[in-house]
Amino acid sequence: MSQPPTADELRNRLVDEILQDVRLTAGVERAMRRVRREAFLPGIALEEAYADQAVSIKDNPLGGPLPLSCASVPSVVGMMLRQLDVQPIDNVLEIGAGTGYNAALLAELTGDAGHVTSIDVDSDVALHARTMLDRAGYQRVQVMERDGLIGAPENAPYDRMLAAVGLWDVPAPWWEQLGEGGRLVLPLRWRGQTQSVALTRRGDTLVSEGMELCGFVPIIGQEGEKTATLNADDTIRVIHDEDQAVDANALGDSLSNTTGIEVMSEQRIGGEESFDGVWLRATARDDRVCRLQVMPDAMARELVLRPALPVRSPVLVDGDSLAYLIVRREGVDRERPHRLGAAAYGPHAEKLAQDLVTHIESWGAARTAVPRLTITPVETDVAAGPGHVISKRASRLTLTY
Repeated sequence: MSQPPTADELRNRLVDEILQDVRLTAGVERAMRRVRREAFLPGIALEEAYADQAVSIKDNPLGGPLPLSCASVPSVVGMMLRQLDVQPIDNVLEIGAGTGYNAALLAELTGDAGHVTSIDVDSDVALHARTMLDRAGYQRVQVMERDGLIGAPENAPYDRMLAAVGLWDVPAPWWEQLGEGGRLVLPLRWRGQTQSVALTRRGDTLVSEGMELCGFVPIIGQEGEKTATLNADDTIRVIHDEDQAVDANALGDSLSNTTGIEVMSEQRIGGEESFDGVWLRATARDDRVCRLQVMPDAMARELVLRPALPVRSPVLVDGDSLAYLIVRREGVDRERPHRLGAAAYGPHAEKLAQDLVTHIESWGAARTAVPRLTITPVETDVAAGPGHVISKRASRLTLTY
């Protein structure tokens, strides 16, 4: 009888699988092959510890679909570390300690001459990370119980800052703690989607060096993202930013009382080809872009025309009307059998559908164009309240091509 694979074999197998889809630097690959993920997940089976999936380490005491803290998906960890581009001797701040695994990887990348600070607002999570790092031999990592929105000014300025929690804005203290030319990588929640954005500081501006789709547990204390429920069963929702006017009742009435229309574009995609760029292209030009979320029950009951991605399709919202992305299979092109288009409801359905198709065509005409996100601070009189809650954006986000 063959022996089960060892932890080393499983770890190397996982990294090999990640490399098939995710580009890693030599340093990140080496660190991921060296750091024992199972050491940070006590009680978890080896096969689970080395699966490319998130592992929850603490449930949210307030309930809801998301845990309070988890070990991130390894392929996403590798992707974000590649974006971060850590150099030996760098001074690094990690916001969101999680299991301590990320901090161990950062310690490997910075070497003995560098320094890693990892902070978490939850005392249990911080203690878990500290304990696991000590057991794994990474005593030099400094772990603090600290509100992530405040950062850790005592160890600033930082060459690199990495957020392992979803954010809706760049907190003001982070601007003060990131050194000139330093890089910040964070999962930025914007217009209903989350992108892992690598930002380099150039004076009073943060300029993106790359963006990748991802998903993360949101940071505690930022409340700029809202959910509008469009039906009584709460199976159709629009996720939007607080500065966007979304009338849930009017949209719900349009879904219930008007017949949806479809308007197709000329753009086609292959079976494995991504079309996430449609959301980015539309967001760059249109403040009406949000995210549509349609639950399986609503899909089964055919309450709406089928969206391209039921849980995260881009949608244009305007008063009592909306239009969202759809994909239709047409067999006329074997290489690209799927055609993109828009489904729309409400009195202004046709115009909104045409507007969305225009965004699709714009994306299709320049699919390889690289988007650039620029973030600048803006004057605001909104200070952090109790618990450091931030409910209005203190930065200006500009997306260009």
